[in-house]
Amino acid sequence: MPAPLELPAGRTALICGIGGQDGAYLAKHLLDFGYTVIGTGRDAQASRFSGLERLGIRDRVTLVSMSLVDFRSTFQVLKRANPDEVYNLAGQSSVGLSFDQPVETFESIVLGTVNLLEAVRLLGTPTRLYNAGSSEMFGNAGDQPADEDTVLRPRSPYGIAKATSFWQIAQYREAYGIRAATGILFNHESPLRPERFVTQKIVTAACRIARGEQQSLALGDLSVQRDWGWAPEYVVAMHRMLQLDVLEDFVIATGHTASLEQFVATAFEAVGLDWRRHVVRDPKLVRPTEIERGRADTSRATERLGWTARHIMPDVVRMMVEARLADQPAVRRAA
Repeated sequence: MPAPLELPAGRTALICGIGGQDGAYLAKHLLDFGYTVIGTGRDAQASRFSGLERLGIRDRVTLVSMSLVDFRSTFQVLKRANPDEVYNLAGQSSVGLSFDQPVETFESIVLGTVNLLEAVRLLGTPTRLYNAGSSEMFGNAGDQPADEDTVLRPRSPYGIAKATSFWQIAQYREAYGIRAATGILFNHESPLRPERFVTQKIVTAACRIARGEQQSLALGDLSVQRDWGWAPEYVVAMHRMLQLDVLEDFVIATGHTASLEQFVATAFEAVGLDWRRHVVRDPKLVRPTEIERGRADTSRATERLGWTARHIMPDVVRMMVEARLADQPAVRRAA
């Protein structure tokens, strides 16, 4: 296992998309290492950055406006910030929404990635670039757990965009020697997830139903299976990826797969309810194309990063429920 990180003082990190779940947790992790952290948003003055506020670190981060789809904006921010590390976590992040907004999804992810790569190349700095990939790139990989060499067969506009950005990173790394790598992250959750994500939708609904504020929860296909992890752990892997002498891509996941039905059952059990009495199926919520099962082989991350997930799905659900209960103390807990 690699030795603990010993980083020189005075490092600067630029986090694109710091307003999201991963951006907030990554900012906190890097601040704990003594980094100067600069975060970007399309309109930094108007954005709430509620995740940073919830973690109590907003005042410790420099926030700047930057549009990743505008090369001039991207180039200027990188030139001024001169970061040692750049983390590209920006872009449209909802798989479901990508079916309704395929063009915006593709442009925000693909154009944003190539703008960062071109800015780093033209500036000629030794900046290291982390790119947020996704298990959605694999599509239905079959019975074998997906690893870094698994063929990409995405089944959503989001997955297609992420796969394209993955190959952009690989091409710039090989052709121009840019220090860049993609983290192929499987599903990872936390209390910072907005309710438009199905995991937070489930947790929030379970707590509201327990309070009598909501009667039922409508969901689509409960048979789909995913590898759900704990987001604060995953940002540690992102950081470690950029500390290697030679950068490479990594699959980041727990290695444990569960169905959405199991996720639902765990959330409702945590508030003392039987999910079968409250969940209804809505065919309109089923996606046009879906990944049936997400399975991961994380051996490379374990061997080369010294990283292994400590929390799997039941732990993640319970921690999300506990966070919601802390916000709504009147919700009755499971006996």
